[in-house]
Amino acid sequence: MNSLAIYYHTQRGPLCLFIYAAAGLLYLAAWFTRNEPPRPYLCLYFFGIGLLLTVVAVGFHHLTVADEIDRLRIRFGPLPLFQRSVLYEDILSAEVGRTTILDGWGIHLSFRGGWVWNLWGRECVVLKLRKGTLRVGTDDAENLAAFVKSRISVNEED
Repeated sequence: MNSLAIYYHTQRGPLCLFIYAAAGLLYLAAWFTRNEPPRPYLCLYFFGIGLLLTVVAVGFHHLTVADEIDRLRIRFGPLPLFQRSVLYEDILSAEVGRTTILDGWGIHLSFRGGWVWNLWGRECVVLKLRKGTLRVGTDDAENLAAFVKSRISVNEED
């Protein structure tokens, strides 16, 4: 039986701090407009949008990439709202890459094709999958690419 290394890395991104600040400003606006006569529900709009921004900020507070024996789990957190797993058998190759300014941050389709899951920075690991491409942003690209390559080679040996 092979003794396989495991991988677990969490990247923290400062972008959520800006979102928390925007939510705080909206909470303040809700407080100061709570008794304004022409639009009594204005404070509820400010509060609701602030609450939505708070949930988004908590949801994108950090990005964790972890080995789960037969798959790679990619998860924004600490709220487990956004996560994805990729079976190692579905990964054809892994290489260190860079995202473009247009790729940005978050979860979305890339202009170059495939999906981007990125929290902060431009370093990423490009995973060529059986069906498409996945760019995983990380501040540990060399180690993640090497780890995925080792898992791919183990799957090919089986």
